[in-house]
Amino acid sequence: MKYGINSIVVMKKGHPCGENAWEVIRVGVDVKLKCVKCGRTIMMDRLEFERKLKKVVENEK
Repeated sequence: MKYGINSIVVMKKGHPCGENAWEVIRVGVDVKLKCVKCGRTIMMDRLEFERKLKKVVENEK
């Protein structure tokens, strides 16, 4: 799956606010994500991110 900065991705497990769509803010060894609904940001390593990634909804703009 191809994703980059500003891509909208859906993860297998949703955020506690009820949303499972995230915006990719930073890509490198770690991936930084921002919740589309509440704006909370998280960071996870790339291998964990790719394992938990369900699909890419919208590619980079």
